[in-house]
Amino acid sequence: MPDSPAHAPMPGAEVLAEPMRSRWSPSVFDPDHRLTADQVAALLEAARWAPSRGNMQPWRLLVAERGTPAHAVLVGHLRRGNATWVPRASVVFLGAAQVAPDETGEGPDQPEYSFHDLGQAAAHLTLQARAMGLQAHQFAGFDKEAVAAALGYPGHVRLLTGIAVGALGDPATATERDRSKQERTRERRPLAEIAYADAWGRPWPGAEPATEPRAEQEPGPGAGGR
Repeated sequence: MPDSPAHAPMPGAEVLAEPMRSRWSPSVFDPDHRLTADQVAALLEAARWAPSRGNMQPWRLLVAERGTPAHAVLVGHLRRGNATWVPRASVVFLGAAQVAPDETGEGPDQPEYSFHDLGQAAAHLTLQARAMGLQAHQFAGFDKEAVAAALGYPGHVRLLTGIAVGALGDPATATERDRSKQERTRERRPLAEIAYADAWGRPWPGAEPATEPRAEQEPGPGAGGR
C-alpha cells in the first residue's frame, strides 16, 4: 500500500481510487534513497503497458539514475526552479516522442498522437510509483535540446519531459522555496470549465460551477506538475 500522502487536501478527490487519490508532486526527495533494478523495471513495465494508438508506442524513456553520466548531463542543464530538487531524486526518466520516421522509414503517420501516447506512458509510470510507495514528479524545466544532443538522441524523436522518482525526503533539508511548494493548497479547474455537453463551452449538467476564484499558480518554465 502507498504511504500516507503529505500534501494539502484535494477537494473532490474523495471519489478517486488509489493510487490517484494520493498522487502528488513533491519537491523534497531523499538524496540517499536508491531504487532497485526490479523497481525500475516495474516502473518501465507500467509505461510499456499504457494505451497506445495502433500499439505503435511512439515514445522512448531514457533512465538516468542518480550518479550516472546521463544524470550528470541532465543536472547540468536544469532550469533554476528545478535545480534544487531534481538532483535529489533516485531516478529520472527522460521521455521523448517520435515525431518523424526513423532510419528504417517506420514512424507514426500522425505525430501528434506521439505526444498523447507519451503522456499516457508518463501517467502510468507515475501511478505505478505511487502504488509502490514511491513518489514521482513530472517536470519540463530543462534545456531539452542540449540534453538530447549530449545523450545522442536521433533527429526523429523529440525530448519533452522528465519524471523524477524516489522516496520523500526530510523537509528540513530542503530549501524554503521547495518546502513552500509542498505546502501550497492543491487546486484544479472546476468541472464546469473543462467538461462540456451538447456544444463547446456548455458545461456538463453535473458540473458545479466554482464558488471561489482559483488561485493563480506560480509561473515559469521550471514549474513542474502538481
